[in-house]
Amino acid sequence: MIDIDETKKIIHELYNSLKKRDETKAILDITDVLLQVYKKIDSEKYPEILINKLVNYIYIVGFDNKIHFLGNDEKLLIELGDISKKAGINSKYKANFTDKSQFYSYSEKVPIR
Repeated sequence: MIDIDETKKIIHELYNSLKKRDETKAILDITDVLLQVYKKIDSEKYPEILINKLVNYIYIVGFDNKIHFLGNDEKLLIELGDISKKAGINSKYKANFTDKSQFYSYSEKVPIR
C-alpha cells in the first residue's frame, strides 16, 4: 500500500511548480491531470495503478512536446515513478497513454485545451 498523504504532497508540489511555467497546451493538460489525480486518489481501490497511469501520461506528453523536467520537477517525477512501481503487473493496461480522458469518469467533464 502507498502513503496517500505523501503521494498527494508530491502531486501538489509538482502541480504548483508546473503552474509557474508558460501555459502551453501540454503543460495545461498535465496540470489538469495532476489535479484530477489529486482529487481521485483518496477513493481509488488501487491508487498505485492511478499513479502509474499518471507517470506514463506525464512522460509521454512531456516527451512529445519537448517539456524538460529538471531539478526539483525531475526529483518529484522520479518519486512518483517509484510509487508507481508498486502497481507491479497490475500496471499493464491497454490505453492511449496521451488520452487524458482516462483520468475522468463518464460523468465528469474533461477540460479541452
